[in-house]
Order: sequence, then C-alpha cells, then structure tokens
Amino acid sequence: MKKEKSKNIVKQIYKKFRWKRYLQLLLGSFIFALAFNLFILPNNFVYGGVSGISIILQELFGFEPSPTIMIISVLLLIVSYFTLGKEKTAGSIMGSLLFPVMVDLTSNIRLYLDIDTSQMLLSAIFGGVVSGIGAGLIYKAGFTNGGTDIVNQIVSKYCKVSIGKAIMMSDGLILLSGTFVFGINNFMYALIVLYIISVLTDRVLLGISDSKAFYIVTEKDNEVKEFVLDKLSHGVTIFEARGGYENKKQKVLFCVIPTKEYFKLKEGISLIDDKAFFVVTDAYEVYGGE
Repeated sequence: MKKEKSKNIVKQIYKKFRWKRYLQLLLGSFIFALAFNLFILPNNFVYGGVSGISIILQELFGFEPSPTIMIISVLLLIVSYFTLGKEKTAGSIMGSLLFPVMVDLTSNIRLYLDIDTSQMLLSAIFGGVVSGIGAGLIYKAGFTNGGTDIVNQIVSKYCKVSIGKAIMMSDGLILLSGTFVFGINNFMYALIVLYIISVLTDRVLLGISDSKAFYIVTEKDNEVKEFVLDKLSHGVTIFEARGGYENKKQKVLFCVIPTKEYFKLKEGISLIDDKAFFVVTDAYEVYGGE
C-alpha cells in the first residue's frame, strides 16, 4: 500500500512538471551535443560513455558518430528491457534516442562557429564545462543519457557492486581503450574533461550553495544560541541527543546562515567555547521559516 502511494506521488510530480522536464531534456541534449561536436570530437577526448566509443570507432573504422551512438543506444535499451525491466528502461529511452539526433543536427556547427580547437587544454576545459551544463539539465529533468548508464546499472545488479564501482569499470575500460588508440596525452585531457563534467553536473543539479548549515555540540549551548539569535538574527533548532561514547545526554544546536556570515558564526562559537564540536555543510536550498 505504501509503495503504491509512493508511486502515485512520483507520477504526480512527473505529470505536474511534464512540459518543463521535456523542454529541459531538449535543451540539455542540444547543449551536450554542441559540446561533443565543438570540443570533444575534434580533439578525440575519449572520456567514457557511448560518445567515447563512437570516437574510437570513427578513428578505427570511419563510422559516423551519430548513427553509431544511435545503434549502440538502441541495443542497450533492448538489453536493459530484458535485464532491468520496463520501468527502469522507460527513464532512459528519451535521453538515449534524443542525444544521437542532436549530435547529427549539430554535426556541421563548426561551419558556423569558427573555434580554434588546436589549444587542447582550452578545448578540454570548455568541453567539460558545456558538457557538464548539458548533462546537469538532463539529470535535473529526471532523465538520463542512457548509453553506459544502462551498462552501469546492469553491472551493479549482476556483479553485486555499487553504481560508483560500475562506472569506474565501464568508463575506465573505455578510457583505457581510448589511450591505446589516441595516446597518453589524450587520456590526460580526457580525465580533465571527465572531472569538469562531474563538477558542473553537480552544480547544475544542486546549484551554488549560498547558505551553510551548522550542527553544534557545546557545553555552553545557551550562550551560543543567544549569539545566533541576538547578534546574527537567525533561528536555532535544538535537538536532544545522547553521546555514543559516554552515553551522556546533550543538546545539538542546528542553524542555517548565509555563507557570508559563516566566518562570524565559526569564530563566535570558538570564542564562546573553544572546546565546542561543530559540523558545517552546504545548504543548497532553504525553504520555510521566518
């Protein structure tokens, strides 16, 4: 019953934001394809994924990237249907098919945008940034690029490993193959691209944190609370907790403040109680409260 209720909530979310999600997928796929044709393909940056496989196959056999990506994506969708099931496959269909179409539509983009791709470091940086923005938009819309995302899920399911390890295995193998075909220098640039994509994807998904969340354990909880309330003018929530080592009751203060006031609270806590223990994390979205 609870599972059915959860499914209904997810369906309502998807239905409510349907057109926004589709537009975001369309824009993300277009941006991702632009990065591929402008920066990735001209420099043969094999950073993993089906697009990386298409670059290798073009170099070895002269296959055009867009039909190669389409054929591999369709084959992986078929495999996904029989191994992962209908529900998981459904979320990969649109991204898997839309990306190769966008790659084909933007294949002549360099005729209109004269970008010097001989500076490989600049190409790696911009390729990673633009690809990361595109990928982030796709994931934020609730879709995936398909491709090796499907492979990762299959490896994770049947080899009993985490998704992270599955990604290392599949993309690592593609990266290694690219090294044999294009050399060690391209491998190093591909690593730069891969790192920037991962960072930018997270930034697009989560945004740039403009708030910090503090979890504070101190013997002088009243003084710290008054400092936050009176001097910084922010709210404080107090949790009743118990220490794991001494099994002693204690209070945990929780508050969210703007990043610009991080230094004030950090130093304020230290001045009030130099033995205080606190943890600071990024708060990407803050809703409610007064």
